[in-house]
Amino acid sequence: MEKVRKGLARDLVAEVRTLDKQLAANAADLKKLVMAANSRLMHTPGIGPVLAARLIARGGRASRCPTTAAFANYTGTAPVEIASADKSRQRLSRSGNRQLNSVLHTIAISQVCMPNSSGHVYYQRKLSEGKTPREARRCLKRRLADHIRKVMLADERRARPPAVTP
Repeated sequence: MEKVRKGLARDLVAEVRTLDKQLAANAADLKKLVMAANSRLMHTPGIGPVLAARLIARGGRASRCPTTAAFANYTGTAPVEIASADKSRQRLSRSGNRQLNSVLHTIAISQVCMPNSSGHVYYQRKLSEGKTPREARRCLKRRLADHIRKVMLADERRARPPAVTP
C-alpha cells in the first residue's frame, strides 16, 4: 500500500512540475506578444504578461469607448445606484465583460497587497473615509479601469502612423 501511495505522489509531483514549466513558457510567450504590441500595461503595478495579454485580447481598442464611464460600464466596474427605503448606496454592476472585471479584480487585489503602490494608498484612504473593504475595492477597480483605458489609448496613439499632410 505504501509503495502505491509513493508512486502516485511521485507521478503527481512530476505532473505538477511539467505543468509549471508549461505555464512559465506560456507566460514568456505572452510577454513577447505584449512587448511586440508595444503595450505599456505591464508598467502598472500588479499587471504581468498574462493579465496584460488578457486586457489587450478582451478589451480590444480602448478608443471604441468614447468616455471613461463607457469603458467602466464595458468592464463592469461602473457603480450602480440602489436605494431601499431611506438608504441609498452603490453596488458593482453585474453587467459588462466579466472576464475584464475578473482581470481588474486580480489587479486590485495585487495592488492592495503591495504597500508602496498607489492602489494600496488609495484603498487605505477609502477605508479611512469609512468605506467597507468591499466598497473600497470597488472604488479601486473603477479607478484602475480609468487608468487602464488611459494607458491603452496612449498605446493606440503610439501605434498609429503619423498623419501625412498634403
